[in-house]
Amino acid sequence: MLQYAWVIPVLPFIGFWWIIFAGRRAPGQGAYVAIGAMLGAALLSVAAFIEVLRGARYDASVVWATVLNRPIEVGYQVDPLTSVMLLVVTVVGSLIFIYSIGYMQGDLRYPRFFAYMSLFASSMLLLVLGNNFLTLYAGWELVGLCSYLLIGFWFERPAAARASMKAFVTTRVGDLFMFLGILLIFLQLGTLNFNEIFSGVETGRLAGGLLTLAAVLVFGGAVGKSAQVPLHVWLPDAMEGPTPVSALIHAATMVAAGVYLVARAYPLFFGTPGHEALTVVAYIGGITAIMAATIGVVQDDIKRVMAYSTISQLGYMMMGLGVLGFTAGVFHLMTHAFFKALLFLAAGSVIHAMHTNDIKQMGGLAKIMPITYVTMVIGALALAGIPPFAGFWSKDEILLEAYHYDQVLYALGAAGAFLTAFYIFRMIIYTFTGSLRSHPAHPHESPRVMTVPLVILAFFSTVIGLAGAPWWDNPFHHFVRFEGAEGAAFDFEFALRSTAIAGLGVLSALVVYHWRLVSAASLRRAFGPLYIAVVHKYYWDELYQYAVIRPVVWAARRLRTFDVYVVDGAVNAIGVVFVWFSRLYRVFDLYVVDGVVNLVAWTAKTMGGVLRYGQTGRPQNYLLIIALGVIALVVVGVIR
Repeated sequence: MLQYAWVIPVLPFIGFWWIIFAGRRAPGQGAYVAIGAMLGAALLSVAAFIEVLRGARYDASVVWATVLNRPIEVGYQVDPLTSVMLLVVTVVGSLIFIYSIGYMQGDLRYPRFFAYMSLFASSMLLLVLGNNFLTLYAGWELVGLCSYLLIGFWFERPAAARASMKAFVTTRVGDLFMFLGILLIFLQLGTLNFNEIFSGVETGRLAGGLLTLAAVLVFGGAVGKSAQVPLHVWLPDAMEGPTPVSALIHAATMVAAGVYLVARAYPLFFGTPGHEALTVVAYIGGITAIMAATIGVVQDDIKRVMAYSTISQLGYMMMGLGVLGFTAGVFHLMTHAFFKALLFLAAGSVIHAMHTNDIKQMGGLAKIMPITYVTMVIGALALAGIPPFAGFWSKDEILLEAYHYDQVLYALGAAGAFLTAFYIFRMIIYTFTGSLRSHPAHPHESPRVMTVPLVILAFFSTVIGLAGAPWWDNPFHHFVRFEGAEGAAFDFEFALRSTAIAGLGVLSALVVYHWRLVSAASLRRAFGPLYIAVVHKYYWDELYQYAVIRPVVWAARRLRTFDVYVVDGAVNAIGVVFVWFSRLYRVFDLYVVDGVVNLVAWTAKTMGGVLRYGQTGRPQNYLLIIALGVIALVVVGVIR
């Protein structure tokens, strides 16, 4: 079966082209084609997962080109990490596709939406299956293209058009560093195959500062795609896209790609002297986790709460990988995909009913939308890290690894865990409790095509974390692991501490926003300057505006002036000179060249006109002329 794993990304790719060419004539206006392709890919992924679970592995490559006498290969592989990611992308993706039927119903570009979503899923699956940097990079760039198309899907909205461009440009910055890292590896080792690269690291052919530089450059791509500081600014604006797009980007595809890249290239990072590259990964992740969590506390847009939550959780994953918790980081990547997809789709259900994103305009929806309410609470409990829900097991492992690795990172993670529980239940309280604050709204429960995926995702968000439960000897750890980064064993006392931190966050949200024992306004006053900084998202956008965007725009305008008046001016001057010379040549040609020719012709014509009178055709006239000529010659001779 594993030798046919290449079919998995091909199915949604075929679906993409089918919908593009058939449009509304495709089954379900393209929706059934996209869903059928994803379900087929999901079934193949399940079959591949079962085979890998039984110990099977597969790796195949073919030579694509030769550069500098070095063969460039493309290929795919299926191992435990790949099989887990295939399951996550196809299962979560299939549920999001089904949900989209209800959410996007009536949209003017309905078939195009499913075509783009199919290409998005196909690109992510290609990225996951690649056994070398070239195949991975191809999928990587296609994912970036699809994010641009889907974030700006409603391009008639200026905000959506700007957001898509911002996402595309920001992630390209990280991709440039990644490309330089890949190029450095290729020039040093002459290969892009993962196994050959890792072998080169083990044998010391790529080592020392050069290895650290290559690993950090490759990590630059992950910083962009997974929205880590300082390239995180694109992700909140990506909320301008349709909610199913947000769910797919933030749960199973684009942002997961960066974490997957670090996990896939882990031997590259692990082999650096003193694990320097992993330390960079850990601190970038820890700073991202706490920073995004603080911003999430003050957001009133329900999708932006989710956006900053995603940034924060991606920071946790990076921190887990960086503190030698390879399995913990990958485990959180898997569990997060399910509960974050659930939260986004539940948020979409609320938006679909309320026609607003502002949680302060909502309220009282628990009775009106019971399925959405229950499933979203399950997602919130999983995100907060409350046992036995999925997020508890994976986040607890990351905090435990950080505790044993670096107390500063643990402090960042623990503070982030408290804030995560606080802001997600702040959102729940504003959205579902109390009374409805928007009187013009007439909310209702979403149709089954939207609520059934919510229920399925809620089920997974409840049970998927048990794959890391200690009483089953933590089967996920035995399946996905990295030698040298085995991770610490489950610690019951530490788990109680983690649960207490999350519980304190939930309790604090209830105290402030539900029971109102403490005024939110008094907290805002107490935190003063910090609150202002958080509201302004630590001024990252302003920093880029003044440090990057304005200088680039200023330089672009100066270059435009130079281009218009110097480059174009020189070209235009040459053109004027040539035009003037062409006109001068035309005058010379007309009055000199043509004049001489015409003069010769006129002379010949005139002489002919004069001489023709002597040509009478009478012999006596000719004899007379001859006689006169002889007499003239005689007279001349006598005179001389």
